[in-house]
Amino acid sequence: MKFCEMPYSRPDIEGLKAKLSTLKEKIEGAKSAAEIISAYTEVCALSEEYSTMGSLAYVRHTIDTKDEFYDGENDFFDEVGPTVTDAFQGISKAMVASPFRTELEQHYGELLFKNTEISLRCFSSEIIELSAEENRLQSEYQKLFASATVEWEGETLPLPKLTKYKMSADREVRKQAFIKDAEFFDAHREEFDSLYDRLVKLRNKQARMLGYKNYIQMGYDRLGRNCYGPEKVADFREQIKKYVVPAVSKLRQAQKVRLEIDNIHLYDNAVIFKEGDVSPKGSADELLAAAIEMYRQMSGETAEFINFMSENELYDLLSKDGKAPGGYCTEFFAFKAPFIFSNFNGTSGDVDVLTHEAGHAFAYFTAARQGLIPDYVSPTMEACEVHSMSMEFLTAPWHKAFFREDTERYQYFHTTDALNFIPYGCMVDEFQHIMYEREDLTPDERNEVWLELEREYRPHLNLEDLPFYSRGAGWQHQLHIYLYPLYYIDYCMAQAVAFQFFALSLSDWQAAFNKYLAFVKGAGTKTFEELVRSADLKLPYEEGVLGDVANTITTHLESFEM
Repeated sequence: MKFCEMPYSRPDIEGLKAKLSTLKEKIEGAKSAAEIISAYTEVCALSEEYSTMGSLAYVRHTIDTKDEFYDGENDFFDEVGPTVTDAFQGISKAMVASPFRTELEQHYGELLFKNTEISLRCFSSEIIELSAEENRLQSEYQKLFASATVEWEGETLPLPKLTKYKMSADREVRKQAFIKDAEFFDAHREEFDSLYDRLVKLRNKQARMLGYKNYIQMGYDRLGRNCYGPEKVADFREQIKKYVVPAVSKLRQAQKVRLEIDNIHLYDNAVIFKEGDVSPKGSADELLAAAIEMYRQMSGETAEFINFMSENELYDLLSKDGKAPGGYCTEFFAFKAPFIFSNFNGTSGDVDVLTHEAGHAFAYFTAARQGLIPDYVSPTMEACEVHSMSMEFLTAPWHKAFFREDTERYQYFHTTDALNFIPYGCMVDEFQHIMYEREDLTPDERNEVWLELEREYRPHLNLEDLPFYSRGAGWQHQLHIYLYPLYYIDYCMAQAVAFQFFALSLSDWQAAFNKYLAFVKGAGTKTFEELVRSADLKLPYEEGVLGDVANTITTHLESFEM
């Protein structure tokens, strides 16, 4: 079914809660595991239907935040979401407490119960009101960001369309694009500061009500992390500082030579070549057509996937006024259909989206056809990011369709950019840990923390002559900090795994793809550690792994004649 034809109706929340209450009683009063399995099948169907309506409302809202109907529906889900979570948690409590748990674990697997116990720790009916308020504040940030436009050369542009100017070959144009971008944040400085202050304190308050010290472990539990905690993440960040930051700094020296500059300012950061961004060749429609053909050629599995996406128009790619920022992939469970949302801006990032978000979409498409219960369709988020980041590299044999004579330059740029990203991603993560540990910091103190982390993770970068960034407010541009707390480190760990798939693909692409396909087919039936090991790869937080990754990637980059 085409996306535009998918019917939406607001869920009957009271009716849903009544059905869940009845099913909870059935589970609690069951005389056998078979009765519970039958009841839980009904629970899964209700979950899929509710989730589908929520996703439809969210996607249609983010496509046009000015649409009053879906703006209202999005607000509706913000309000009722916590009460629905509470109702589903009643089911979870009954499942883990069942006298037939051993038989249920044999049927569903132990991981379902491990994940359920984690989810039960981080939610309770006593935080429903606070959770709804958190949803409202997040939507407020998203709508504020989506309202951002700038005047540029006689045009009014949404912020994402400034990106191509930020990567211009003309250094002064890049600088002015960064200044223009920052004007919006400076004009709304108090709003951005206030929103984040309220979100941090609200999340910490919820955590303490549930018995946590602060939001950090609660955030890990919300993300479903089931095989590592903050300590391993802290070790991972230290390895980044030890191995990856020096490797990136070395690459930056070569970048200065190519750009013929003495210092790398923020507006030089993403510009690897003096000629500016390696832009894709062709219109948005032509890029999409090339992507469709690429996936048709890649494998039988990817061909089936892309044909389904195309026939059902399951993407919205162009940036436009009123559209929410960023890019994402979500899913409509009732239709077994993923959906890709993006903001094309005429840069190489458009191709990155067509591969990155398609990696997420392909993984969901594959899992949804395995007959898995909803709990097992997706793994934890760092594993999901392995799906997407690995796909960016496994599509390398087809990059010529997008970049033609500039393909080698793009591949050098893309690989360099991926390595450069890891320290930044860790900086975002460490910043958030500090924020939840020190919630009473003033806005200026928060900015000073960010500047100190800049010096640790990106010592090569000069922030002078950009007031918004030099005062340490650049973190406000990173929507994950507001909307998806503690999530950003998942990208970093996933990149370390994706680089391992990439390294194998350089010598044996088919072997790398086969391992990737096995990883994807594992869906959510294994932990992150189990998925990585089942693909015969190394965990990113194992001692020395990041040193090996940094050496492998820098050696590969040195093979280019740039």
